Amino acid sequence: MMGGPAVHRKLIVFFVVAALLVVAPPFVAEHYGSGWVRIAAIAMLYVLLALGLNIIVGYAGLLDLGYVAFYAVGAYMYALLASPHLYETFEWIANLLPNGLHTPIWIVVPLAAGLAAIAGVLLGTPVLKLRGDYLAIVTLGFGEIIRVFMNNLEHPVNITNGPRGLDRIDAMNIFGFSFGRAVDIFGFRIPSVVLYFWLFLGLVVASVVICHRLENSRIGRAWMAIREDEVAAKAMGINTRNMKLLAFAMGATFGGVSGSMFAAFQGFVSPESFSLMESIMIVAMVVLGGMGHLPGVILGAVLLAALPEVLRYVAAPLQQMTGGRLDAAILRQLLIATAMISIMLLRPRGLWPAREHGKAAPSPTADTAAAGAAAR
Repeated sequence: MMGGPAVHRKLIVFFVVAALLVVAPPFVAEHYGSGWVRIAAIAMLYVLLALGLNIIVGYAGLLDLGYVAFYAVGAYMYALLASPHLYETFEWIANLLPNGLHTPIWIVVPLAAGLAAIAGVLLGTPVLKLRGDYLAIVTLGFGEIIRVFMNNLEHPVNITNGPRGLDRIDAMNIFGFSFGRAVDIFGFRIPSVVLYFWLFLGLVVASVVICHRLENSRIGRAWMAIREDEVAAKAMGINTRNMKLLAFAMGATFGGVSGSMFAAFQGFVSPESFSLMESIMIVAMVVLGGMGHLPGVILGAVLLAALPEVLRYVAAPLQQMTGGRLDAAILRQLLIATAMISIMLLRPRGLWPAREHGKAAPSPTADTAAAGAAAR
């Protein structure tokens, strides 16, 4: 009890510092332009995606190169429920809902999570016996199939509007409060992009808590056992089939929620937003940060999400130095690839790997050797 007041003071300081770290960054970034706040908000979405993929790849050891499919499912689900496309296309929907579909966040998030989880189970069921390269190829194909469906599902019935995409998507709202409009509080104006940043950050914090609890639960231990040796895990009585399906479903839910947030934030979705390169980038975030380690995954996601945007300011001067002979976009990709290769050569296990992963067996010290000799 003697340390009670000191502990309370430390907790108060901790919460004050945490609140400042949450509130201050978007306002500091906005001082240099709203584009930086937008970059930070997009980075939070990628953190959410990386945390979901980490469940599949980092915990269960299932290499998934089609994770962007769950992202697309969530984005198109929200776009269809919060845009005028459906009631402009189908007369019976217009008669049923003359004011259109305007779905609030407390309906969108469970729907996006549930629909993406169903897609995860549909993907996981036929690939239960596949591992490694074979699993990667099949999941890659699944991601491309979803993108092709989104691109062509306008005939004979126009559902996704094909390559033109869906626009006029409502901003995210909850109980009448819209994140798409600026808010004035005590004469201080908070832009919409800052509100979205706080929303995405809140989802990231909730996701980190969920992932941490999963990692230390019996389910998480079962996933890690499957990752290390599936045959041994099965011999220990773990139902590897159900655990794999659960990993796909749980990881997919994060992708679905992130996709719905992306659609609301952008106000427009099209198949080009869910290409194979997006899946590869999300996998790279998990691998670069450190598979199975939450702080490492977050670090890798933030770096890879922000690096392409930051390098825009580096590529343009380099392009001018070469007289415009180099394309800025290609040069930016070259700089990103060079940075990733350099990091992986220097830190092959990731920037912030888990302590247990890849840990070498302890070597006997002089004391343990002496104790062993004395015992003999």
